[in-house]
Amino acid sequence: MRVGEILRQTKETDIRLRLSADGSGRASVDTGIGFFDHMLTAFAAHSGFDLDLCCKGDLSVDGHHTVEDVGISLGLAFAEAIDGKEGIARYGNFTVPMDESLASCSIDICGRSCLVFNAGFARARLGRMDTQTVKEFFLAFASNAKVTLHINVLYGENDHHKCEAVFKAFAHAVKEATRLTGGGLLSTKGVL
Repeated sequence: MRVGEILRQTKETDIRLRLSADGSGRASVDTGIGFFDHMLTAFAAHSGFDLDLCCKGDLSVDGHHTVEDVGISLGLAFAEAIDGKEGIARYGNFTVPMDESLASCSIDICGRSCLVFNAGFARARLGRMDTQTVKEFFLAFASNAKVTLHINVLYGENDHHKCEAVFKAFAHAVKEATRLTGGGLLSTKGVL
């Protein structure tokens, strides 16, 4: 079973996270930031990954440390869950419409960290989540999972819809890239 477990404690956050790549999309998420919990729950449901996450962060400061540190922890757990990378599809690409918004995500599980993020938000916050932390979350994930991630919001007006389309496109791209193919390592170099 492909599972990653992370316990991460800093002066800013205390995180317990368990991720199963062979789950059913079940989620138990508590970060103290309702909209972020909603996005992570959508990620689990649409990726088919099981996610158990509890984060106690310094929300009296703001939500930045919580969102970024959850991205770090999720990236580390993801890397642990698919360690070796043998027999996976490696690449995933998905586009999600969310009412008037359209977002796409492409991922390469390649062992190299890269984020291209083309998404803008008109509002400063969605609930208690700062919209500028959306990019920080994906940067932290890509850096720690060691994946290349391209995220594009092609268009949209409603920031909630744009953000949710991003998380769902990410989830489906991850699901596609981690699909077991039964083959070996998909690399002409022989290593990822």
